[in-house]
Amino acid sequence: MFNRSVRLVFTLASVLILFAGQALAHTPLCSCYDNGDGTITCEGGFSDGSSASGVRMRVEKKDGGVLIEGKMDQDSEFSFDKPANAYNVVFDAGEGHQIEIDGSEIVE
Repeated sequence: MFNRSVRLVFTLASVLILFAGQALAHTPLCSCYDNGDGTITCEGGFSDGSSASGVRMRVEKKDGGVLIEGKMDQDSEFSFDKPANAYNVVFDAGEGHQIEIDGSEIVE
């Protein structure tokens, strides 16, 4: 009986350790809107409430190539002049924490 209890406790502890990293994970969040004055503003953050300050941002041409590069400011915002041609906005907080937004979906 004692041996069985020890195995059960060990198994439960192992499972908790394996899933602890997932419990600490946070999902990136980013939304962009057209300011109506020829500029776009994006706001970012993470599902656990942490700031996106310093997160890399890119505005890319649809056919490839980077138009604008920058970082989220201290308020977790990134603003840029709206490109004349089709574009995507990329919120890049590292592997597994990237969001791509089609410029055609960004509205006032």
